[in-house]
Amino acid sequence: MQPACSPLCSGDTVTMTQQTPLYDSHVKSGALMVDFAGWQMPMHYGSQIDEHHAVRGTAGMFDVSHMTVVDLRGDSVQSFLRYLLANDVARLQPGQALYSCMLNEQAGVIDDLIVYLFAADFYRMVVNAATREKDLAWLQKHAQQFAVEIQERRELAMIAVQGPRAIELSLPLLPRKLATSAAELKRFYAGIEEDCCVARTGYTGEDGFEIILPADAAVSFWSALSAAGVQAAGLGARDTLRLEAGMNLYGTDMDETVTPLESGLAWTVAWDPADRDFIGKAALERQRQDGIARKMVGLRLLERGVLRGHQSVISEAGEGEITSGTFSPTLKQSIALARVPAAIGAECVVEIRGKRLAAEVVKYPFVRNGKSMID
Repeated sequence: MQPACSPLCSGDTVTMTQQTPLYDSHVKSGALMVDFAGWQMPMHYGSQIDEHHAVRGTAGMFDVSHMTVVDLRGDSVQSFLRYLLANDVARLQPGQALYSCMLNEQAGVIDDLIVYLFAADFYRMVVNAATREKDLAWLQKHAQQFAVEIQERRELAMIAVQGPRAIELSLPLLPRKLATSAAELKRFYAGIEEDCCVARTGYTGEDGFEIILPADAAVSFWSALSAAGVQAAGLGARDTLRLEAGMNLYGTDMDETVTPLESGLAWTVAWDPADRDFIGKAALERQRQDGIARKMVGLRLLERGVLRGHQSVISEAGEGEITSGTFSPTLKQSIALARVPAAIGAECVVEIRGKRLAAEVVKYPFVRNGKSMID
C-alpha cells in the first residue's frame, strides 16, 4: 500500500506530506487533494455523490497506497501473531485473510488490520496509515521474543476496485497467471505472484478486489481501469460507503480508549482455544465477565437533519455519542454509528445545533451489496 523497501527498524519520522505514486494522476483528473494522515489524497474528483453511486451501481477505484504493508516471516511467525492479535491466525487456510484488532494490555485498540496467510512462514499485514509509526514500533517491541523477520514494503502501491462489476472489469487487466487465480478467489481470500497480490476484500460493502502491486506499475494499471470504465473515487465516497456498510474507522469509531467489545467488534475476538494467550486478553475477559457499560449501535434520523460525529445521543438509559455520521446517498436518510449505554432501547434523540431530533436505534450494516439492510 506505499513507495523503497525498508526494514522495520528504520524508525524515521515523516515530517512532510507524502504523495502516493498516483498523485499526478489525481491532479490531472481534477481531484480535490487534501492532507490525510500525512498523505496528499483525493477527496473527490468533482462529485462525491456520483462516485458513491458508481461504486454501488457499477465499479469504482480508490487509491489506498497510503496504507502500510508489512511482511512477516519466520518459523515462529504464527506463534507471534497468535500472541499479538485478538483474532486467531491459526484459523487461516493458505491464501485466506483475517480481520483483527491489535490490542494493548488494557484491551484498548491500537489498530484494526487485515492479515493474510501465504505460507506457513509468511504472513502479510495491512495496517492504517495514521497508525504506521506506533504499529511498527509495537510489532518490533513484541517480535523480540520471537524469531520473526518484519519488513515494511514501502515500494508497493495499492488500488481498491469495488462494486458489482469490479471483478469483471479488473480481471482482464491483471497479469494472466494472477488473473486466473484471482477469478477463483472466494471472499476474504487472496492470491500472490511475486510483487503482485490480489485480495477479494474491501471497505465499501461491495464485492471487488484490493490489489497490491509495484509502485512503478500503479499509474498504468489505474489508467487501464479508467479506460475500462471504472470510476475514480476519493476519500469522501469511501467514507460514506464504509459507513453504510457499518465498518469502523480507526481513530473515529475506536481507539486505544475503547475495547472491541465496546466497538461492535466482539466477533473479531477468538476466545477459543482457552489456552491461547494474547495481549489484552485478561482485561477483555474481565470486561466480558462484568458486562459492558457501552455498546456500538446504528442510528437513523427520523427528522430532517444530518448526523455527525460527536453529537450527543440522549435516551432513557443515559447519554452516548455519535462516532461517525453522514447522509446516506443510497438510503437518502441520515445514519450514524454511536457508542451508547448498553441498556438503550429502540428510541433516542440526537442533539443537533441545539435541537433535539428523534432517531431510531437500528442494526447495522445499513447497506450491503447495494441493498438496504434496514426496514
